[in-house]
Amino acid sequence: MTRVDPKAVILLSGGLDSTVTAAIAQQDGYRIYCLTVSYGQRHQVEVKRAKAVAQALGAADHVVMDVNLRAFGGSALTDAVGVPKDRTQEARAGEIPVTYVPARNTIFLSLALAYAETLDARTIYFGANVLDYSGYPDCRPEFIRAFETVARLGTKMGIEGRGVEVRAPLLMLSKAAIVQRGQDLRAPLDLTHSCYDPDREGLACGRCDSCRIRREGFRQAGVVDPVSYAIP
Repeated sequence: MTRVDPKAVILLSGGLDSTVTAAIAQQDGYRIYCLTVSYGQRHQVEVKRAKAVAQALGAADHVVMDVNLRAFGGSALTDAVGVPKDRTQEARAGEIPVTYVPARNTIFLSLALAYAETLDARTIYFGANVLDYSGYPDCRPEFIRAFETVARLGTKMGIEGRGVEVRAPLLMLSKAAIVQRGQDLRAPLDLTHSCYDPDREGLACGRCDSCRIRREGFRQAGVVDPVSYAIP
């Protein structure tokens, strides 16, 4: 009898964390169905990178969905608000940063849930991380568990006893540990994009919180970061 791998939906942004998460899902034995949300983010290049990552990983399917969160704004990623630069680790550990997009992960997980239900997939993989990103309320374990309850109560699949599990395998890992995990899994880290404020050609600024966290993670892992930056 031919073995059929179970299906999992992957929220794939094109960034480091979601790419490593997708590779972990494959290692866990899943056929991966990737979902990328083009939500009007200023770093639109990540959508292009997500397509390249999905192809490199041999995803069973890759859906790119347009959801215009610029209609609401309220974030440096979706509005005319400056992206913070050159902040120290201590500064990043303060209040919820202006790069937080209101309810973004709730929206993304809801779309992933809808996709999973059409596929009869029982697992969603999500690259949330609570250690390196301070204050994002939608990256906490309690949020993820609460969303699983919503999924169980609010879907036909859940009512029929086929609840969806949301897995966040990087949740408690440092960025260095994430980089090392990606190396071990041979994930296509060279295709990823993490910068919040790239130039028109998609070159990473090297100064925003996301760039600094990424660069620190590669340095601490003793791995050469394969992407280029506007500053050395």
